[in-house]
Amino acid sequence: MIPRIHKRGMRTIGLLSYLYEPGKFEEHIDPHLVASWDNGAPDPGRDPNATLKQLQHLLDQPVENAEEAGRPKKHVWHLSVRNGAADRILTDAEWGDIARRMVAAAGIDDPTENAGCRWAAVRHADDHIHIVATLVREDGYKPDLDFDAVRVQAEARVLEAELGLRRLNKGDGTAAKRPTSAERHKAERQGRERTAREELRETVRRAVAGATSEEEFFDRLAAAGLLVRKRQAPSGDLLGYKVALTDDRNEDNEPVYFAGSTLAPDLSLPRIRERWSAPQQDPAAVPDDRASAPSGPARARRRAAAAAWQAVLIIDHGNDRHAAALIAAAGEVLDALAKTSAAHTRKQLQEAARTFERASRSHVEAERGHDRALRQAARDLIYGGPALGRGEDGATTAMVIDMVAFLVISAAHWHGKKNHAQQAAAARQAAEHLRAAYQSAAQHPMAVLRHRGRRLSQPLQRRQAAHLRQAVPELAEQILAEPGWHALAATLADVEAAGHEPATLLTEAVARRELDTAESVSDVLVWRLRRLANLPADASAMPESDTATPQSAGRPKRPSTGRNTRPRKPR
Repeated sequence: MIPRIHKRGMRTIGLLSYLYEPGKFEEHIDPHLVASWDNGAPDPGRDPNATLKQLQHLLDQPVENAEEAGRPKKHVWHLSVRNGAADRILTDAEWGDIARRMVAAAGIDDPTENAGCRWAAVRHADDHIHIVATLVREDGYKPDLDFDAVRVQAEARVLEAELGLRRLNKGDGTAAKRPTSAERHKAERQGRERTAREELRETVRRAVAGATSEEEFFDRLAAAGLLVRKRQAPSGDLLGYKVALTDDRNEDNEPVYFAGSTLAPDLSLPRIRERWSAPQQDPAAVPDDRASAPSGPARARRRAAAAAWQAVLIIDHGNDRHAAALIAAAGEVLDALAKTSAAHTRKQLQEAARTFERASRSHVEAERGHDRALRQAARDLIYGGPALGRGEDGATTAMVIDMVAFLVISAAHWHGKKNHAQQAAAARQAAEHLRAAYQSAAQHPMAVLRHRGRRLSQPLQRRQAAHLRQAVPELAEQILAEPGWHALAATLADVEAAGHEPATLLTEAVARRELDTAESVSDVLVWRLRRLANLPADASAMPESDTATPQSAGRPKRPSTGRNTRPRKPR
């Protein structure tokens, strides 16, 4: 159940006309009252003798009776209450009870004092109602509407449980503003998949990802094709900004601008500046994987994987302010990945970034500076350029998605412990999109590794299995039964060939993060080991280890007799 308080208005008759007349976009079917302040208001929908003007006059009567100085300029309060598509259709009586409880929760009506505002609830569809109220009480006083939005949301959670409706997660006031119905209808008319507000929010987030200065940020906005207006103080200091799409215009053919703060709470200019004002982190603390990766997208992805791994450890065991900064920076990494991904992973990565946006904010104040490595990783991804879907680019994409998925899962766990229900749910949903993206990205590089693993000799396979049982005895049999075991065996052979001790590196890879959330433990260990040992993510370019297979080992080769030579028949 979603209650939404709309902007206050000045014309009661205008809102009533909209509610009772055929809708322009959503067909209004059988509009009628389901409840009112005295349960006796005229209903123009079902009473042929009642008119909209009569209902409007009764609603406005306390306002008109009040002294002019006590009349609010905008006296029309409007609340819509909508159920989800999967919810059952409620009766008029149930909607009437919902309306009465909502106006009581908001402070519009007080049944105990009989001195509330006048209101009426109109139903013109199966799934929602509209409540119209005028903001002068019967006794001439104004209602107390402080935190009315918070109170109606809380009442909605109670009603969901009582009526057996789908229960939504409780919010904390840090979510980005949803598009209005007018914005959604405009997008439909223009043939857009998303509203201008949503497109601008995503574009601005990508412009912020890894940016280090105002100049760079505004240059990125311009490069993305947005119209930008800067708001300056008389002193010349920059106070804020607004952005617009070039083809989104109002009735006067003027661009429709949105301030950064109206796109999302963390996209106001002061909040963006917090990311740049953090003290510089010691470069030695920033993980690097230069030794094994070429320059460009592949190296950027390896650095991002290393930074994500370090961030997981801090979120799991660090303090809350550090964790909040890292979770916010994780959103930048996802935005950068979505912007630079190859076609076969792009859709799922974009969905992951959009979904995780809700998880990137909470009321826990982020302590900037500890997110330096992740923000640098986002920057590297942007300037590393678009990744190809093959070779080292494709394999390192699988590697970084695997690491970032664990980072997102850690964020979900952290939010869950803090009772941030919406953020935890968003992070879990983003993790599902990342799993789908990983399946696409990992298909080829894992197939190469599995092929290499199957070609290992039996003695070498047994040796890698022994390393596995030594390092992770509790998981060994599960891993050996997984389809990815041969890929892990090939990686362990590569680790050994590179001069590392496989069991030691395995122990490190497992000990630093639990594996309960992994769909394939062997896949996770493959990428952790290849990163820890600085091995190329794309194994196809590597020389193979001992590859004698059980079928061919020790078998003498049949001598060639030539193409046209046939054995002679015995005489």
